[in-house]
Amino acid sequence: MTGVLLYALIPLALLVTLGFLFAGIYSLAKGGDFAAKNSNKLMRARVTAQAIAVALLMLLVYLLTRGN
Repeated sequence: MTGVLLYALIPLALLVTLGFLFAGIYSLAKGGDFAAKNSNKLMRARVTAQAIAVALLMLLVYLLTRGN
């Protein structure tokens, strides 16, 4: 389980968070109708992805320290 978290889920969660962040910044920079429809949704998705990434990191720390 620890290997899957280290090598697959955590980097994936971080990349998804980064993707939502850049999409949200692009939406804000573009402005207009696109920003009005999508900026808030993209930033909410980023916060959700970021929470998942932090939770996975916390789970990894727990799993690594449990053996000691």
